[in-house]
Amino acid sequence: MPYKDHFVDTNKIKLHVIEYSFQENKPTLILLHGLTANAHAFDGLVSRGLADNFRIISPDLRGRGLSDKPAFNYGLKHHALDVLGMMDALGIDKAILGGHSFGGLLSTYIATHYPERVEKVIIIDAAAEMNPNVPTMLMPVLKRLKRTFDSFETYIEYIKTSPQISFWEDEMTTYYRADVQTLPDGRVTPYPNLTKMIKVSIGVANQPWRSIFSDVKQPALLINGADVYNLGEPILPDFKARESVNLMHRGTYLRVDGNHQTMLYGNGAKQMVKAITNFINEPEVNIK
Repeated sequence: MPYKDHFVDTNKIKLHVIEYSFQENKPTLILLHGLTANAHAFDGLVSRGLADNFRIISPDLRGRGLSDKPAFNYGLKHHALDVLGMMDALGIDKAILGGHSFGGLLSTYIATHYPERVEKVIIIDAAAEMNPNVPTMLMPVLKRLKRTFDSFETYIEYIKTSPQISFWEDEMTTYYRADVQTLPDGRVTPYPNLTKMIKVSIGVANQPWRSIFSDVKQPALLINGADVYNLGEPILPDFKARESVNLMHRGTYLRVDGNHQTMLYGNGAKQMVKAITNFINEPEVNIK
C-alpha cells in the first residue's frame, strides 16, 4: 500500500505525519488517534480498506513531533492547533475528521471551535476522557507508583508482576523509557508522567461535552463497542453513547463488535470500515 512518511512544520514543532493514497479526487480523511497504545490501531483500519476509498492522513499526536512523548503536557486546544497547522502546511482547507478515544473527542472539539475546517465528524468510542471519575480511577495508580525504582528493568518487572495491575498501569509498559524519568543517582520513576496524564485527562473530562456535542452542526457518526471493557475502567456505556449522539444535529449511532481495544481489529474494524465509507459517501444514510 503506497504511503508517505514525513514531518510537517506546524505550531512551532515538527509533526510526524503518515499519508495513505494520493489520488486528489478522493475525499480527505484525517484520523486522530488516542494517546495510549491504541494510537497504532488505525493502521489496522487503513489496511482493511479505508485507503482504497479516501486520502488518509494520520498525524502522530503522541510524540509532538521529534520529542519523546510529551503529549500529556498539552490539552485539547494545543492539539487542535497542531492539526489545523498540519492542514495549512499540506494545503488542506477542509477535511473529514475522525478518531478513536481522545482522537474522537479532539475531532469533535475542532468541529465545534473551527467549524469552517471540518466537513464531517467520526467519533470512535471516545469515552474514557469523558468519565468524570478520572481522578478516582487514576489516583490509586499514582499512589502505588509514587516511588522510585533501582532501574528501568526493575520498574517494568514491578508492573508486569504487580497483583494490583490495572489498565492504566498496563498502558505504562507500552511507552517504555518515555514514561520513566531518570534521576541524577540513576534511579527511575514514572510519577511525573502519570501526574501529567491525570492533569490532561481531568482537563478533557471537565470539558462541557454536552454543550460541545450540541454544537456539532456537521454530519456526525458515533461508533461504540458492543462489549464491556473489563480491564479496569469503564469506557462509554451504550446509553451514554446514544445520549451523546442524540445531542448532535445530524448524528448517527453504530455499535460494532468488540470493546474499546478489540473493536479496532477483526470484525469490529471491518464493520467500521464499511460504516465510515458509507457515511462519508452518503452522510444522510441511516447506518444504525
